[in-house]
Amino acid sequence: MTPLRARAVKVAVATAVTALTAGSAALVVTLDTPSASAATVLCDTYAKTTTADGRYTIQNNRWGTSAQQCIEPSATGFAVTTADGSTSTSGAPKSYPSIYWGCHYAVCTPGFDPVQASSPAFSTLRTAVSMTYPTTGEWDAGYDLWFDSTARRDGQNTGAEVMVWANHAGRPQPIGAKVGTVALAGASWDVWFGNTGWNVVSYVRTTGTASLDFALGTFYDDAVQRGYAQRSWYLTSVQAGFEPWVGGAGLAVTDFSAGPAGGVPAPTATPTATTPVTPKPPTTTTATPTPAVTRSTRPVSGRPVCSVTARTENAWNSGAVQTVTVANGPTGRTDWSTAVTLPAGATVTNLWNGTWTQSGRTLSVRNASWNGALAAGATTSYGYQLASSTSPATPTALSCS
Repeated sequence: MTPLRARAVKVAVATAVTALTAGSAALVVTLDTPSASAATVLCDTYAKTTTADGRYTIQNNRWGTSAQQCIEPSATGFAVTTADGSTSTSGAPKSYPSIYWGCHYAVCTPGFDPVQASSPAFSTLRTAVSMTYPTTGEWDAGYDLWFDSTARRDGQNTGAEVMVWANHAGRPQPIGAKVGTVALAGASWDVWFGNTGWNVVSYVRTTGTASLDFALGTFYDDAVQRGYAQRSWYLTSVQAGFEPWVGGAGLAVTDFSAGPAGGVPAPTATPTATTPVTPKPPTTTTATPTPAVTRSTRPVSGRPVCSVTARTENAWNSGAVQTVTVANGPTGRTDWSTAVTLPAGATVTNLWNGTWTQSGRTLSVRNASWNGALAAGATTSYGYQLASSTSPATPTALSCS
């Protein structure tokens, strides 16, 4: 079957304290977010908060439209109060307002550690959700269970995205094609499979429901048996929410839980506010990452040497997602900047983890406030989405200083 929808990378990234470990390529991020008990309606594109007990993160996560979307957090979930605009049901949804337990793009709920699917701890994990739905609109309601080959806390997961659709309305359907039907968690599910740089396995309940309660291994074990996932991979987050294409006001998660059977211990840290960072945007077709292109530059006006690497993560017939990694030389630095010559006719529509301007084909990017300081040998990266009349190639003209 031909897919009617695209896979979105449903992530909103926020950072409070970022430390770059000397000699390491990893960004270490500590997340604290405001308590939902004191939260009002969240309308900012990537606004987020934690539940009152600090166990879970709630995010507005509107990335597919400039129209307004607002959510109202509660002690155990959230409600979509405004969902203006619409997107084509043959493409990606408008957003993924959601509540989650775990780490995603360095946004971690307190106390969470990625869990290897082969470990005894994974077998103890459960999740449950209750939802309410409006009578109008086109949307799906369900889970994103993210897995990676490493115990990843930041960046795009490259293992498997296991989707569990509790309900849906209208024309949207999962990415890829239907590959079977299976009985799991006391119900019948259509199984879909596609790939968009990572495996996407979708379980669509043949009869919609307003609540789910299951062990995480229920669906993951089936994905492993089908060859779409591996037991050596790590669970990085459990997310529950909605993908609206048309409308969406009235969608609500009334209750959510995830973690070891018996509950998730409340964190001891006192939540504080964070600054949101733009997430990695959607892709619309299956794509294989292209080989990276690296350019080194000599010191400029006494500045430390650095190198810059560009990579196309996903591409489609009218754009691409590309990432640029800045690798510092043997001397520490307090800031960095890069210049990238984009393909002809390409325009940056969104960029995260940096400040930027575009003049003609030249994309100039400087560090954000949290990732400018690089120790000797350390790296950082930023990403952007391009709009183009064709599928853009990976940039080959790059420099950094």
